[in-house]
Amino acid sequence: MITNNFFIVAAIVIYLLVMLAIGFVFSKNNSNTEDFYLGGRKLGPFVTAMSAEASDMSSWLLMGLPGVAYLSGVCDAAWTAIGLGVGTYLNWLFVAKRLRRYSANIDAFTVPSFYSKRFHDDKNILNAICALVIVIFFIPYTASGFAACGKLFNSLFGVDYMAAMIVSAIVIVGYTIMGGFRAVSTTDFIQSCVMTLALVVVLGYGITVAGGMDAVMANAHSMAGYLSLNAMHDASTGSASSYGFITIISTAAWGLGYFGMPHIILRFMAIEDENKLVLSRRVASVWVFIAMFGAIFIGIVGNAVSKAGALEMLDGTSSETVVVRLAGLISQHGVLAAVIAGVILAGVLAATMSTADSQMLAAASSVSQNITQDFLKIKLDEKKSLTVARGAILVISLIAILLARDPNSSVFQIVSFAWAGFGGAFGALTLTALFWKRTTKEGAIAGVVAGGAMVFIWKFLVRPLGGAWNIYELLPAFIVSLVFIVVVSLCTKEPSEEIYKEFEAAK
Repeated sequence: MITNNFFIVAAIVIYLLVMLAIGFVFSKNNSNTEDFYLGGRKLGPFVTAMSAEASDMSSWLLMGLPGVAYLSGVCDAAWTAIGLGVGTYLNWLFVAKRLRRYSANIDAFTVPSFYSKRFHDDKNILNAICALVIVIFFIPYTASGFAACGKLFNSLFGVDYMAAMIVSAIVIVGYTIMGGFRAVSTTDFIQSCVMTLALVVVLGYGITVAGGMDAVMANAHSMAGYLSLNAMHDASTGSASSYGFITIISTAAWGLGYFGMPHIILRFMAIEDENKLVLSRRVASVWVFIAMFGAIFIGIVGNAVSKAGALEMLDGTSSETVVVRLAGLISQHGVLAAVIAGVILAGVLAATMSTADSQMLAAASSVSQNITQDFLKIKLDEKKSLTVARGAILVISLIAILLARDPNSSVFQIVSFAWAGFGGAFGALTLTALFWKRTTKEGAIAGVVAGGAMVFIWKFLVRPLGGAWNIYELLPAFIVSLVFIVVVSLCTKEPSEEIYKEFEAAK
């Protein structure tokens, strides 16, 4: 077993060293802040597509989603996946090309700067508010990634949770600080390939150990509501609970979040040629649907493996480690199997790292560019600006480590809240900024503040009331933000002719 663990660790270490090497290589290409934040708008279509989706999926794909399916069956996980899949496609279809063109026309290379320049926010108030929202919600999002790394090594090797989390954070911070956006995008592309390999191998092995596909499906059918799309399985009682229409709409509303995800829409701004976004859309959409439903099926297969006796039954605190534990079973079949298990676990790390690096970079750009230079008017040369950005990454990562120090924190729940934050604050604004020329600066500010505030209000004050109020906070926040944007825009002075000309040029 010690030998097997050695090869698992060796595979993971090699993988991490490759990520750091990529960061070192691209560190030589960061001559200015646009290179560091946006890669000089030189991404190819495949890297754009796969890095966007890898940075989207996070540890949620290989930990959170299989864990939910393992415990409660298909329903909750499937409606979430359907909402995300549709949201992915619509985001690429409607937002990508126009945002790429618009942001290039007005010379914006961060998401807050796009909103600010779109509305000629000379005082950079909108810029600062958007940057603050990004920092507030990206810190817990990054913390969820660090927590996933800690859980991985703790559950597999018994390594101290905090130590494992800190080492993982150091690697992620290392290549992000060195290589900037192009390093992050390139590593995300590689990580999406590793994640895909992990999904395929774990599924094939799990089905075999469970006794074949018939045994997997027989186990799923034996549990009340496990394969239903309108009921959830309750593992504690063995019964099924209703999953009504309002809950379905609420869960599928995850897809609305895509329109406001800074680390995803930033990829649209970075592609070298807007016409290549068609290929990117197709690649991204296909991969997302396959990856998410593969992850859900891993949860179903993992439950069957537990029932077959090859894996202990997992509860609410351990179900998110089902992929990790299946990889542990694989490693027991010799040296080659241990190496494969190491690659699978590297895939779990990849899912985590690909999101955490993008989030830290987006948050750092908000601090160094949008708050420090644009709003506070502190003039920095290119070298000092890069230094501030890298310092911001360090500070953000330290705060994230503090937030993630509880090993019992749920990756799924943390990601859920942060996702709602971005979708509620920025989702409606992105769409109106791109498609409704009458949107005003005042309307944009009102929409961001109202949407962001509603996420907290609904999450902590309204949703606990239960019943019909138990709706995912993203949906009411998105609606409130949209209403505020429209009403306040119509009540304030019409945009200038110059803003209208810029809007028309981006069509």
